[in-house]
Amino acid sequence: MPAALNTWLARHAQTLLGSLGRIVQHPVATAMTMAVIALALALPLFFNVLLENTHAATADWNQAFELSVYLAKKAGTERAEALAKQLRARPDVERVRVITADQALAEFRQSSGFGKALDLLDSNPLPNALVVTPSLAASTVEGTQALKGHIASLADVDTVELDTEWVQRLNAILDLVRRVIWLTGALLALSVVLVVGNTIRLDILNRRTEIEVMKLVGATDSFARRPFLYSGVWYGLGGGGGAVIVVAVATAFLAKPIQRLIGLYGGQFQLKGLRFGTAALILALSIALGWVGSWIAATRHIREIEP
Repeated sequence: MPAALNTWLARHAQTLLGSLGRIVQHPVATAMTMAVIALALALPLFFNVLLENTHAATADWNQAFELSVYLAKKAGTERAEALAKQLRARPDVERVRVITADQALAEFRQSSGFGKALDLLDSNPLPNALVVTPSLAASTVEGTQALKGHIASLADVDTVELDTEWVQRLNAILDLVRRVIWLTGALLALSVVLVVGNTIRLDILNRRTEIEVMKLVGATDSFARRPFLYSGVWYGLGGGGGAVIVVAVATAFLAKPIQRLIGLYGGQFQLKGLRFGTAALILALSIALGWVGSWIAATRHIREIEP
């Protein structure tokens, strides 16, 4: 390795450690700055974790389209079974469940609580029905619409119902929430730059005499700016690490209550925390924001200082 590169690395390493030593000398102010950065980054990061878990929990809902096929009253159970067998042979159909009129009436009697009123009926008013689940490849809005049209053209089919609007609404809501999180994250990232910049500005004002002496002996603006840039890096690293810790603690705190709540509805779900790649990305982003904030403040104010 060339001697010039060794000297360059040694100077930067010395400045890096020296800037750390300076901010450690003011633990309260340093901790408060890092805490503000951590909270600013933790808020959108935590909501993004919740959004990713929501997306994972509803990932199969896009394939949850089912078609309710109501047969004509004249179509008996044998005809319903024949139609079910015919539909099962199609490649775009995963399964077909037959619900006879008697089964439907029994389920309605149990769930509605109108058992005595139903006993007054002379006959069963409900038709035989089929519940058709499309295959995975056909589980799209276009695929299910095509399947719906085919089933509706079959003999003895009275009505075919397909409700996909709720899935489209859910996806639209998740997309809106995702955009709000990105917008909030961008605004809070700007606040991190401003916080670091203001902290560096105060540090420069406190060290104004030192900077003037450095310039008297020939130091350039870039040389005088270097330790402040590394201070911004340390602020960003500390704030980013704090944000990761805050999100991890919040996720662990909410994991069991969320799991218990979903369990009451008969579901199973495990809240997932930050992935390693996301945590590393947040640390890199926070360091970059700290560097940008310190560079803006140091470049402006050091330039104004003349011995």
